[in-house]
Amino acid sequence: MLFFTMGSFRQLLYHIIFSPAKRGRVLKGKKRIDLYSYISTIVNNKHCRLHAINGMEDHLHMLVEIRPDIAVSDLIKDIKIASSIFIKKNDLFPGFQGWQSGYAIFTISYGMKENVKRYIENQQQHHCRVPFYEEYSRLIIKNGFRKN
Repeated sequence: MLFFTMGSFRQLLYHIIFSPAKRGRVLKGKKRIDLYSYISTIVNNKHCRLHAINGMEDHLHMLVEIRPDIAVSDLIKDIKIASSIFIKKNDLFPGFQGWQSGYAIFTISYGMKENVKRYIENQQQHHCRVPFYEEYSRLIIKNGFRKN
């Protein structure tokens, strides 16, 4: 039997989804890899951990472990601001006007981590079968959100 002295243990995993302004289909081509790498650097600089990142032309998924002393909304704001500047400065995606103001965020249990990671990594295959709107609606309902 293992005994632990009293300490702080945490693993705060979040599945985050957001889109370019007006759901523009602008995140095209191999330059997405540059964007993902840049976002990874932002997350690492905040001493958080990016487990997976991927997306399509009109949206982005991330699985992120966030420190408890960082507000999730602040991390997302920082990612959006810095990546918008990076995209525009490097002319990565013509027509990119910034990110939508909203986002979706779901807490993920440790037991679901690998499933969500695979789901994010396989976005291209997934969206051959399921359009984004349908995927997003399913996630919203599955996670207990309802229209008022």
